[in-house]
Amino acid sequence: MSGWLISLEGTEAGRDLALALALMAAVLHALFGALQKGRHDPWMSRAVIDLCYGVIAVPFALFVVPWPEPHMWVIFAGAFLIHSGYKLLQAMAYDRGAYTVVYPVVRGTGPFFAVIGAGIVFGESYGAGQWAGVGVLMAGIFGLAAYNLRHVQVDRETLVPALGLAVVTGSFVALYTTYDAYGIRATADPFTFLAWFFMIDGVLFPVLMARRLVRLTAREAVPLVRRGVMGAFVAYASFGSIMLATRLDKVGEAAVLRETSTVFAALIGWWVLGEKVGAVRAGLMGLIAAGAVVMEWAG
Repeated sequence: MSGWLISLEGTEAGRDLALALALMAAVLHALFGALQKGRHDPWMSRAVIDLCYGVIAVPFALFVVPWPEPHMWVIFAGAFLIHSGYKLLQAMAYDRGAYTVVYPVVRGTGPFFAVIGAGIVFGESYGAGQWAGVGVLMAGIFGLAAYNLRHVQVDRETLVPALGLAVVTGSFVALYTTYDAYGIRATADPFTFLAWFFMIDGVLFPVLMARRLVRLTAREAVPLVRRGVMGAFVAYASFGSIMLATRLDKVGEAAVLRETSTVFAALIGWWVLGEKVGAVRAGLMGLIAAGAVVMEWAG
């Protein structure tokens, strides 16, 4: 499978596959965010999800995929630090704001910085139509933030810090997207990067939450473990899809297209978490997604 994927790099078929992978990542990432926010403490949810995907990744990293090249250890160390910062900020934002408030700002801010980062790191360039798509996306983000500041009553006392943390978290999304795209291109087999990344990335939150994890009763642990296993497989499919998309096609385009996830986040927040979205907020989330579509179409 690795050979087949590598053979598609730089081809029209590779571009089409990257498009499908980025869209799949959008749906799954919205679901992953809801799993972390959900009914449980976001710190504990993240700890159990990370523990599950770290443990599941161990046999694949050690016995299935090719061993990483020597230069990859420094790359893995950098990825661990960047993702640790991202996850800490994400949990802090979810602590302070509703899912449908925090998630769109995080995911909408990320691609703006990712496009700039991809231009610097990979020399990617974009036409006027694509920058117009980014502009539409940013208009949706700032419009949504302004609307939330004025109207949202849930977690009102912590709304401003939540939005501030969401913007900073979005910058980390761009950082890890660009850095991981570099990492997955730096190894001969893309699945080597993915397997080792998940094994290493699954360490931090279980260690941070270790005392609380060992104190869980069976009644508390069962639903959390169920959520953790589900989240692990969603993470594999979501992160794996977007990383493979960035290897097959432009990093900036894949990053922006993934942010159609804001539409799916609105649906999940309303249907699953019972959060009120409303016509205006739904429209602004749709504007963020429309910006991503315009950028892809113009490219």
